[in-house]
Amino acid sequence: MTACEGVREFKDMISKLDQSQLQKTVSLLTSDSDYFMAVVRNKYGSRRVQTLLGLSDDVDAFLYDAILRRFLDIMTDKYASYVALRAMVVFDQVKNHVMYTHVLHYALDIACNRHGCIALNEVITDADDPLYRNRLLDVVARNALFLSNDPSGNFVVQHVLKLYDLRCTRNVAVSLRGRCVDLSFKKYGSYIVEKLLEAEESLFVVVVELLKCDVDRLMRLARSEFGNFVVAKALRVTQEMDGIDLFWDLVQKLMPLRHLLVRSHGSNIAKILETCSIELLGDQN
Repeated sequence: MTACEGVREFKDMISKLDQSQLQKTVSLLTSDSDYFMAVVRNKYGSRRVQTLLGLSDDVDAFLYDAILRRFLDIMTDKYASYVALRAMVVFDQVKNHVMYTHVLHYALDIACNRHGCIALNEVITDADDPLYRNRLLDVVARNALFLSNDPSGNFVVQHVLKLYDLRCTRNVAVSLRGRCVDLSFKKYGSYIVEKLLEAEESLFVVVVELLKCDVDRLMRLARSEFGNFVVAKALRVTQEMDGIDLFWDLVQKLMPLRHLLVRSHGSNIAKILETCSIELLGDQN
C-alpha cells in the first residue's frame, strides 16, 4: 500500500475485484487504526486510499469509520488530510454532516497545525452547505485574535478574509478591535490588518485605532519592517474613499513624523506625506 511503484496498477487491480473481494480488502485495510494511519500518512498510500473512496456505499462505510476514529490525526497530516478532504467530496449527506461536525469540534486544533491549517482552508472554501460554512467562519472570527497570533492559525484568518464574506470580515474586525496595532508589528499579523483595510466593513476599525494611537507608538509602527505597509495602505485606502476626512486626519497625525520616516522602513509613508505637503502648499498659493 505504501510502495512508490504501482499506484496506477493498484487502481486497475481494484477495478477487477468483485464486491465481496473489495469489501474484504478495505476491511483489512481499516480494521487496525495504526495500520490505516501508517498507510494514509504515506504519500503513495494516501493516493491509493483516495482511489477507494466512492467505489461503493459499503466501502465508504469502512473508510468513514476509519477516518472518524483518527479524525484529528488525519486532518493534521500532510498526506492523510487529502483522504479526509476527498471523503468529504464523495460521501453522502449523512456522512458529510458528521464530518463537518468533527471539523467544527476540532477547528482550532486543526487551524493551529502547519498541515491542518491548509486542510481547514480547503474545507472552508469547498463547503457546499452554507450553514456549516457560516458556522466555520464564525469559529474563525470568534477566535481571530488567538489564531492571528498563532504561526499556523494566522493563515486561516488570512484565508477567510480573502473570501470577502462581509459578515465574517466584520466579525473578525470586531474580534481584533484594539489589537490591530499590536498585530501590525508582526509579519503575518500585518497581512491580516492589511486585509481588513480592504473592506469598508472593517477598515474603520483599523484606521480609528491608528488615529487613537499615541505618537511615539505610531512612529515606531510606521518605521517598523511590517507596520509601515499597514500605515501606507491605510493612507491609500482612505485617500480613495469618497469622504476623505479619515485620510487627512491620518496625514495630520503623521506629518510631524515625516523627517523621522525618510531613512527608515517608513520611507514609503514619507513619500505620500510629501505629496500631501505639496498639495497643501499649492492650495495655499
